[in-house]
Amino acid sequence: MPYVSVEDQVDLYYEDVGEGTPVLFIHGVWMSSRFFQKQTEYFSKNHRAILLDLRGHGESTKCHHGHTVANYARDVHTFIEKLDLKDVVLVGWSMGAFVAWDYLQEFGDTNVKGTVIVDELPSDYKWEDFPMGAFDFPTLIHLMREVQNNRTGFLTDFIPLMFKNELTQEDFDWMLEETTKLPESVASAILFDQTVVDYREQYESIQTPTLLCFGREEKLIPVAAGEYIHERLQNSQLTIFENSCHCPFLEEPDAFNKAVSDFIDSL
Repeated sequence: MPYVSVEDQVDLYYEDVGEGTPVLFIHGVWMSSRFFQKQTEYFSKNHRAILLDLRGHGESTKCHHGHTVANYARDVHTFIEKLDLKDVVLVGWSMGAFVAWDYLQEFGDTNVKGTVIVDELPSDYKWEDFPMGAFDFPTLIHLMREVQNNRTGFLTDFIPLMFKNELTQEDFDWMLEETTKLPESVASAILFDQTVVDYREQYESIQTPTLLCFGREEKLIPVAAGEYIHERLQNSQLTIFENSCHCPFLEEPDAFNKAVSDFIDSL
């Protein structure tokens, strides 16, 4: 199994197939690279598809420190440097979008060819001047306590909310397995940090070509979030997936893969 060391005793698991433009898939909070399994074969035909597990997630080291979005972005930067990747396309789903934006904020886009943002808000928190956010403070407290005391029960209710249609038992089982690989302490720590980050003020400075991918079903993230970002990112295009919720890459993989591939070819 391939790993890259990003600091002493912190190794990130990844899959790396194909040749061409590196397309780096960055998963959401508690998730893993396995959620992008329907992208590997397609993108490896014409590009270099790289699926990464962030620290603490998936098959990566279960360390108990460094679990902030900014630090995940630094890990991604170290990973890109260690693999000597050039002109990378960052595909950030959910929290992975925050990681991509934080990467641009800290390191710029000199080595980033484009970004693909999948179903995320500028901030998950309901700030006074941003009521579109997903969580208010009482909800955040409740979620963090559920993660600590009733994680499997909570995820049993949460995972189906990511999809428009009902999951098969087989799919639900592997998703539950993936999302419970990280320790509860890590799960609640990164939930807090990824909820309170806010990238609204950064958008004016982002020139990187961006494809925004949003699911029409609004169980978690509203389409209005995609429209909000599209209006503020100068070099962006918005694609709505009519039969998806939070995971168009799993729910409509053919349409998603083509949309992302066409975007990369246009860069």
